[in-house]
Amino acid sequence: MKKFLNFKSLTFQVISGIILGIICGALFPKFGAELKVLADIFIKMIKMIIAPIIFLTIVVGIAGMGDMKKLGRIGGKALLYFEIVSTIALAIGITVANVFKPGKGFDTSAASADAVAQYTKAAEETSHGLMNFILSIIPDTFLGAFTNGQLLPVLFVAILFGIALAQLGEKGQPILNFFEKISEVMFGIVNIIMKVSPIGAFGAMAYTIGNFGLGSLVYLGKLMGSVYTTMFLFIVLVLGAIAKFYKFNIFKFIAYIKEEIFLVVGTSSSESALPPMMKKLEKYGCSKSVVGLVLPTGYSFNLDGTSIYLSMAALFIAQAFGVDLSLGDQLLLLGVLMLTSKGAAGVTGSGFVTLAATLAVFPSVPVAGLALILGVDRFMSEARAVTNLIGNGVATVIVSKMEGEFTPQLQGVPSKKDEEVSA
Repeated sequence: MKKFLNFKSLTFQVISGIILGIICGALFPKFGAELKVLADIFIKMIKMIIAPIIFLTIVVGIAGMGDMKKLGRIGGKALLYFEIVSTIALAIGITVANVFKPGKGFDTSAASADAVAQYTKAAEETSHGLMNFILSIIPDTFLGAFTNGQLLPVLFVAILFGIALAQLGEKGQPILNFFEKISEVMFGIVNIIMKVSPIGAFGAMAYTIGNFGLGSLVYLGKLMGSVYTTMFLFIVLVLGAIAKFYKFNIFKFIAYIKEEIFLVVGTSSSESALPPMMKKLEKYGCSKSVVGLVLPTGYSFNLDGTSIYLSMAALFIAQAFGVDLSLGDQLLLLGVLMLTSKGAAGVTGSGFVTLAATLAVFPSVPVAGLALILGVDRFMSEARAVTNLIGNGVATVIVSKMEGEFTPQLQGVPSKKDEEVSA
């Protein structure tokens, strides 16, 4: 309690921003809706620094590693883990939606194609085919990887650069040293940006409540309750069991990254916590090379919360419109979601676009049904962003332990020094 009431603590400041945002949005809805610009400014500042940080971290990690076989081994283990766990998340979402049927008997008169036009248009403009997905990883130009706002092209050029630098041996050491210094500067910029994170959280919550109203928390409550409960059980039971097998406590780990979790809750974007999360995981005991490779990759290949949301939302719309999907249809849905859920960024709204693209594969399920959940999507995006963050954090720790690249420094409990750093 004493730590929580520390006014200088980032946790306290972000929570205060969230609470004040809710109050502002409820009392002054019009004004609150206009405060979205505060959240947009903060998220843009974070996105501005993500690409160089990922590039520098991966290059330094790979060049410092020097062992290409090790690089392939780490990448292979990470991708295998991502695919298994995200598929489990999809399956759990489909199972829960079939058991509780949150969409059954729902009034579909509120559905309007106009309400979701921007999302369906974005989905049509986004290529979700396997070959298009692979091609999207390769940027048109080297510098283009840093300007299109996507993580995978940055990962691609960083891995190539890191391998080439490692092959230079001693000749490349001056460049490696220079990159390490630049990396320290970039994380210094992150520390400066994080000072305004409570303001970003305030603006995001004021906008959400002011635009959609507190009534949105009650509207579609059954779906929201099902999604939140499923994600909670996934974190505690699935991720908890995996963490226990690898000998660390999921609850202590969550307590350790609480600042990042509250930041994600406030901004509804898991990307907002990516830079500080990388530093946190290194302090937790994961090696820099594993963190730099696994965590950013997880933001495209291991979106557990998004997987749960997509599967449950798709079935909710089908149930609401009385569309009976057979077992074969649902298995096809699972297969489609395994593809479309990959590469869904951690930015607010991307999950909705991905859902629109998924429903396009099933003509029997009207895409206009997205309007049924548009009002509460913002609230559910917070839950899926937090689940994504925790899932990727757990994945990074596990791959580090698999590789013997984990040095338990904090034992899952932040030290006084780390609390001061976070503040």
